[in-house]
Amino acid sequence: MTDTTAELQEAEPTPEQVRRGRRTALLLFAIGFGPMIFATIMYYTGWLHPETRSNHGELIQPAVPVAELHLLDGDGTPLESRFGPQLQEPKWLLIVTARTCGADCEELLYLSRQVNIALGKHANRVGRAAWLGEVPPALQQRWGTDYRSMERLQVAPGTTPSWPPQADPADAPGILVVDPFGNVMMHYDNGHTGKEMLEDLKHLMKLSQIG
Repeated sequence: MTDTTAELQEAEPTPEQVRRGRRTALLLFAIGFGPMIFATIMYYTGWLHPETRSNHGELIQPAVPVAELHLLDGDGTPLESRFGPQLQEPKWLLIVTARTCGADCEELLYLSRQVNIALGKHANRVGRAAWLGEVPPALQQRWGTDYRSMERLQVAPGTTPSWPPQADPADAPGILVVDPFGNVMMHYDNGHTGKEMLEDLKHLMKLSQIG
């Protein structure tokens, strides 16, 4: 056996070293992402503490991937691209939805804005957007002053959004909550108060270690 061959064999990891490396990688992943995944599962399912979960909004079960809404942001980029644990600072997102934005829809626009402000130091962890099929001229004129921080979303050409059954904007306007993983997981309507929504968001962000 030549010296070169011996050196190559010594440089190649043994099967045991490969297995040990994989175990180390899995352990590092579990340490980094395990707690936030575990907390998310616990909240959505009530597992281990079902009696302590007191959300006011309507949980969407199973959660709907935001990609199924086929929405584009103001730059024409698919909305799902801004979510996921691979991003440095993914945010929660509140989406006001309405087929026609009348008085009840504008109440939700106002509600989402006020709740976002009321989060105080955590306000930057939550974004706001709206998908509105029709906007009255009066609201369109006021948009730049009253809702300039709220992003307008559009449906991708040639697609149809798969709205959660209990949150179809064709039935009534509502607010969808998208978590930092890109799951549409909660819904509010005009029957919910700002206080209820604020309590839910604070609790969700307390549990989450991402976003």
